[in-house]
Amino acid sequence: MNTDLKQFNYFSGLKNRTNLNTIDMIKNVLIFATTITIVACTQQVHDASQPIERPQDTHSYAIPTESKTQHLSLDLTADFTRQVLSGTAKYSLVNSPDAKQIVLDTRDLMIHSVTVDGADVGYTLGKSNTHLGQALTIPIKPESKAITINYETAPTAAALQWLNPQQTADKKHPFLFTQGQAILTRTWIPCQDSPGIRITYDAQITCPKDLLPVMSASNPTEKNATGTYTFEMKQPIPPYLLALAIGDLNYGDIGKQTGVYAEPSVLDKALFEFGDMQAMLEAAEGLYGPYLWERYDVIVLPPSFPFGGMENPRLTFATPTILAGDKSLTALIAHELAHSWSGNLVTNATWNDFWLNEGFTVYFERRIMETLYGEEYANMLAMLGFQDLQHEVHALGKSHKDTHLHLDLDGRDPDDGMTDIAYEKGAYFLTLLEEKVGREAFDKFLKDYFETHKFQTLTTDEFKVYLNQHLLDPYAIEVNIDEWIHGAGIPDNCPSITSDKFTKVDAIVSNVSKGDLPTQATTNDWTTHEWLHFIRALGDDVDSKALDALNGLYGFADSGNSEIAAAWFEKSIQLGHYDYFRPQLEAFLYTVGRRKFLTPLYSALKEAGDIKTAKAIYAKSKANYHSVSTQTLDALLGE
Repeated sequence: MNTDLKQFNYFSGLKNRTNLNTIDMIKNVLIFATTITIVACTQQVHDASQPIERPQDTHSYAIPTESKTQHLSLDLTADFTRQVLSGTAKYSLVNSPDAKQIVLDTRDLMIHSVTVDGADVGYTLGKSNTHLGQALTIPIKPESKAITINYETAPTAAALQWLNPQQTADKKHPFLFTQGQAILTRTWIPCQDSPGIRITYDAQITCPKDLLPVMSASNPTEKNATGTYTFEMKQPIPPYLLALAIGDLNYGDIGKQTGVYAEPSVLDKALFEFGDMQAMLEAAEGLYGPYLWERYDVIVLPPSFPFGGMENPRLTFATPTILAGDKSLTALIAHELAHSWSGNLVTNATWNDFWLNEGFTVYFERRIMETLYGEEYANMLAMLGFQDLQHEVHALGKSHKDTHLHLDLDGRDPDDGMTDIAYEKGAYFLTLLEEKVGREAFDKFLKDYFETHKFQTLTTDEFKVYLNQHLLDPYAIEVNIDEWIHGAGIPDNCPSITSDKFTKVDAIVSNVSKGDLPTQATTNDWTTHEWLHFIRALGDDVDSKALDALNGLYGFADSGNSEIAAAWFEKSIQLGHYDYFRPQLEAFLYTVGRRKFLTPLYSALKEAGDIKTAKAIYAKSKANYHSVSTQTLDALLGE
């Protein structure tokens, strides 16, 4: 996700999330869970001899208790002229003794044929749902070993973005990348598209000979003469982590396990920016155990990528907006790396449990950054995150059910749940637990947690049992975990984190409205985090004269740091002084496709009463955005 899937909703709009169509096919399906050993917990006593029932994944048509995919062999050809992927997906199966069918998720795929153990069979496509797509039901027998689907994608497949050369950094070759989280993998591969199902895979990808394909798997580092490449992912992963990118890519090493893929003109910048990646990986291993994915590489995608990063195993997909030139935004890399444990190694079983991926990852990310750069650095990250959390709760409403950690996304797009609640409330909950038992005990708990559940999926209820059994009960700690997990808003016992540097920034901010602007000497050693805190803290009493002066001193509107530029544009819109920076604002929105920036800026324009400007900029820029972003913005702007 990614994310990063985190939306950093630093705005007060979009209070009502769009409801999606209810699911037709699966309402009457009952799924029984795998039995796990449990003990009584402090919040709710549970009979240890009984299994916890796994909830039905309401975002998948799959019935894994009848037949489940185990390994995928993918053979696809990329046609950049037609903008389609075509070929076959072959699965090995694990069937129940009375299996009669296997059900896969598809959306907007053209199915040409299906075979079971090499023999052609009939199949059915269920009623189409806007977001869930169609169930592909294939008849099988208990002894059936494999199914093969011959298919092709639609040019408008939601997971795929086909870019023309002008939309890339070097403007010489086309580019393709996928984005599967949350339920978009079904738009490019027929699959059991649930995070609760893990598969291994191998792939053969054929593409134009002047391009290089890479996947969330073992990867080539240079082009060959044939245009056909093979890949392998030996570790089982959920389908949302299947990923493919094809472009004019070069590769460069950083450390013994780490490296970067990027377009030729971007590679050197990326190698410098991510120079600490190997150190990050080693710091992560020192905290919570060995890295189990062999290599950790990053690919820098074109600017239309809708997220900061996506934690595709072995190959993080990253936005070029983190190439600030000073390594100041590389906490994002620490975040995606941390997903190699929380999310990729131990995965949320359903999207209602999304916080188990992201809350753990934000906590882990900040521990990595603290190890490398110190406690004050990590505290600034945490305080900015708390600001995001406060604004998210304000936007949703402090009693809204989407401010719970454990969500109820039945009948909705799971993307609705990918907010700062999962990330920041989840991370602060873990910080509270650390405060209660001490860092040494909590680190041991997390290390054991990752080891115990590696390559497995987990529900929130299962986590609660494990938490009580292995942390709260042994240390006789009383924490109302249901207040955090199933309660709304920010609990009163949320940890309070402080920063000496932010305290000094606050003192300067208080003088700005009086016309006493900071000097360059005062701010000479400020980090990106201090600048973000400064811009966010500017009050309504700051007039246009002061804003002009600040921009003149520091060049915020022309900043090469995307975080600072975006924060400045949003603040300027909120304070009614954005016409002066409109050319830079339009250029930013035209070239950057990262939803974290797009949503707050378009929302700010809308709330400022200038929907006309918002729609005009969007009309020019929409073709540069991924469907993940346009889905959000279409709803926001009424397009």
